[in-house]
Amino acid sequence: MDFKSAEAKTMRYLKPFIEKDLSKKMVFLGGPRQCGKTTLARHILGQDPEAYLSWDDPDHHGRILKRRWASASRLVVFDELHKFPKWKSWIKGIYDSRPPGQSFLVTGSARLDLYQRGGDSLLGRYHYWRLHPFSLWEHAGGFDPPEALRRLLTVGGFPEPFLDGDEREARRWRRERYQRIVRDDIRDLEPLRSLPSLELLLSLLRERVSSTVTLSGLAREIQVAPQTVGNWIEILSRMYLIFVVRPYVENVARAVQKPFKVYFYDNLDVDCPEDRQSGARFENLVATHLLKKVQFLEDYTGEKWELSFLRDRDGREVDFVVVRNGVAEELVEAKCSGSDVARPLVHFAEKLNPAGAVQVVKDLRAPFSRGRLRVTDPITYFASPPWSA
Repeated sequence: MDFKSAEAKTMRYLKPFIEKDLSKKMVFLGGPRQCGKTTLARHILGQDPEAYLSWDDPDHHGRILKRRWASASRLVVFDELHKFPKWKSWIKGIYDSRPPGQSFLVTGSARLDLYQRGGDSLLGRYHYWRLHPFSLWEHAGGFDPPEALRRLLTVGGFPEPFLDGDEREARRWRRERYQRIVRDDIRDLEPLRSLPSLELLLSLLRERVSSTVTLSGLAREIQVAPQTVGNWIEILSRMYLIFVVRPYVENVARAVQKPFKVYFYDNLDVDCPEDRQSGARFENLVATHLLKKVQFLEDYTGEKWELSFLRDRDGREVDFVVVRNGVAEELVEAKCSGSDVARPLVHFAEKLNPAGAVQVVKDLRAPFSRGRLRVTDPITYFASPPWSA
């Protein structure tokens, strides 16, 4: 079975939640390019191909602007609508004048929450969901968990390379996706004067996954202003290439000023030096799973969920903290091998008293517990998805 057939038969984890929300409001669906948003949208749309309109298709521009779709369609999908400069005011007018019973699903490979900066004129009219690539929680192809883990670490979790499983083809796919995002999508949406410097920043970030970085340090290497680096990182985050994990502190303003970590939505974008690449790539895998969890819980519950890390003045550090409404819910340490419990994990578990503290070890013979701490492998730890609770 080729990847198109396998992907088409996969019910993505957000499908039932989106369908339920569409009975009440519009739904905005964001997520990285080629993570399966269009396939999911078509699944939900069903047998009404004329109600699917993509801004990436020039033939659809006129239909979108002239509102040429059937008034009887229960659902209309607008794919990549964020590329239409006036999409926010346009969709508001469309929604407010729609026929009874009709709803809209709007997708985008750039963040669809940008309107929040200038006031939310769409308030009360939509629900927002973020789709992620495949993971140990959710994947297609009928692979057993060890094979799924191997593919996540060798070809990544995006549907096409994951289902195909060919490392050479995955590299070609990754290069083409990168060029499409950086040279087309970002250029179309953001006024950039120095694309080579942005690409250099991406290269530096690839090498520093799992390490803390600062705007000033990156700026010195690229020879631009720290504010420029900060703007570029925000752009890369909006385009779902990277995500930033900041330190867990009570003062939010202080967290923004402190060193931070950067991870990639695609595990294979990690390009650290060989002596630490496997560890950084595994940590990136854990980061993407935890981000998938906190963003689902935030979109589903309406509560404030965040992914942070811990580091104190003595240099003690825990890789990840799952934070709910400002309170540390779970501490997570990621390691490639070894069964000794990390001392910083013990220290912060005693200090913060979270509901859970776990060390996830890629190569572990047998899971075990030690007091309030749990040491386990990724397959066991990621066995139960957050949306099944």
